[in-house]
Amino acid sequence: MVRPKEQVTVARTGLRQASGEGNPGAEASGAASPERVRALEAERQSLVALLNILRAGEPASRQDLEREARLGRAVVTDRLATLSAFGLVDEGGVGRSIGGRAPRLVRFRAEAARILVANINAETIGVGLADLGGRLILEHYEDFSLAMPPELVLERLESLFEWSLGNDGAPLWAISLGVPSATERAEGARLAFPRLGALPAWDEARLAQRLARRFGVPIWVHSAVQMETMGEVAALPERLRRDMIYVDLGAEISTGIVMDGRLNRGTQGLAGQLGHVFAGHAASSKVCGCGNVGCLRTVAGCEAIAQSGLEAARAGQSRYLAETLAQTGAVTVADIGMAARFGDAFCADLLAQSGRLVGTVLATLVNVLNPAFIVLGGELAQTGDICLAAIREGIYRHAQPLVSRDISIVRSRLGRSAGLSGAASLVLGELFAPDFLEDWLVEGTPLAHPEVAALLAEADVSSARA
Repeated sequence: MVRPKEQVTVARTGLRQASGEGNPGAEASGAASPERVRALEAERQSLVALLNILRAGEPASRQDLEREARLGRAVVTDRLATLSAFGLVDEGGVGRSIGGRAPRLVRFRAEAARILVANINAETIGVGLADLGGRLILEHYEDFSLAMPPELVLERLESLFEWSLGNDGAPLWAISLGVPSATERAEGARLAFPRLGALPAWDEARLAQRLARRFGVPIWVHSAVQMETMGEVAALPERLRRDMIYVDLGAEISTGIVMDGRLNRGTQGLAGQLGHVFAGHAASSKVCGCGNVGCLRTVAGCEAIAQSGLEAARAGQSRYLAETLAQTGAVTVADIGMAARFGDAFCADLLAQSGRLVGTVLATLVNVLNPAFIVLGGELAQTGDICLAAIREGIYRHAQPLVSRDISIVRSRLGRSAGLSGAASLVLGELFAPDFLEDWLVEGTPLAHPEVAALLAEADVSSARA
């Protein structure tokens, strides 16, 4: 629904004049007095409250909004007129009548803008387009290799983003990017380009900065597992979202940790590297890429499992894997899972051993964090019930009984869609955070936020150096 330009101008001008913005004589006339400043703050807060009520729920009547926001009828009417002028809400549907005329319903316009989302792990790149409600309008996946030069990664992302936008017509507000490594950022920084310590070539190429500059919007960058975690959180019932651990059982074995409903990124954004926890004497002789000895990923990560399967195929320990190697020239974790389902003893034992190791290490997290839910994703989680049962065994055997008694341990429900769904959820949570929303709502677009302007200016400088 397109709003007349005059309405938007009036709404913005009214809010600015209330604070004395753009009016040199405002202070002398009393427009910027403490009373007027407090009134402006109250107005912004009520706008934010109403918008987030509508964004988080179903369409509501004005009476419902008055009750939930605890605002008077005149205030709600005025604020809805402002939000409507910005194109963020509209009135259209009709609610159920409880006597008399049926009330008209106000709804949040999720179609008012778009978010570009991408999630890249060691093997796949996923790209999508989302609306302001977090719904994926489209999603696309293709094979990816970490060996790809950063210039080609940037070129491919740009092409896929352009294709995703197509002729949609709605304005683009942000990009949310998941990368196949932990991301480091300054403590307390809401909007800043992170350092990709595990991807130095991407850092040097200033990939995030160049994407922000290319599309003229802010970009939020997190690890792929954090994106997947938030996607899984959104798929859970409300009562189970507050304390959860998501485990990506891939080459690295990483986790996303949700505590009291919030994603715990750690001081530098590096929380959740479960694969680098010492796995005990079974792994003590294996050197990890991080330089330590005995990390969990060296014995239970997908690369380690595939290597064990390859060695078994060559040694004749598994007839199924030997035949697979002869036919395809390789052995994958999926091959090992298939062989286990067909009754191959070696493969079943390999998956069980790996699962028990993962479960034993996870038991420590369970004891410390006391989660209600553990969601298992990644390639290893898709191999079947043997590995899943072994992980449960490891957790139940080593976790404190009272802590593990009511815990739910399940396989991912969203699969690879979790990353894109979570990328949308994360960036929308940032854009509509009350303290951030207050600073851009009077302009009707987050692109007018001072922090966004500063980020884009930094992107211009950084991209010029790349």
